Amino acid sequence: MKSAHKVFWKLPFRDLISWNALISGHSQTECLDEAFKTFRVMQSEQIRPIAVTAASLLSVCALCSVVCHEPVHAGRVQMGWKYFKSMVEDYKLEPQVEHYTCMVDLLGRAGHLNKAYDLIMAMSCVPDDRIWGSLLGSCRAMKSWQNL
Repeated sequence: MKSAHKVFWKLPFRDLISWNALISGHSQTECLDEAFKTFRVMQSEQIRPIAVTAASLLSVCALCSVVCHEPVHAGRVQMGWKYFKSMVEDYKLEPQVEHYTCMVDLLGRAGHLNKAYDLIMAMSCVPDDRIWGSLLGSCRAMKSWQNL
């Protein structure tokens, strides 16, 4: 990622695609704080995020528990909601299944199984096997099958 970072900052013009590539690269290589820092710089340069940007950031919120080997704490859940709501309210992006799946994963890892289920029920699109798999995986991890 260091090489990609150097190349990125040497680009004569950084467009939305290059910003998204860097944010996605940070999230995929588990450079979680760097993903958020990059997003903040992107915003400061007046680059408007798109659906891919939001999915990368929501994934980072959930990834924190896997990478840090600790439960998702309330701060990550709040951060996830913040980005999800900002995507809709500030940037007028319509949430897709990928965004909902990231939020269900985040809520499930934090033990908020009922909130995850309620989100699925309130979705503006049809839930698919990925989103149900995420919820069921969280139920299994939390050993909570009957409470939904």
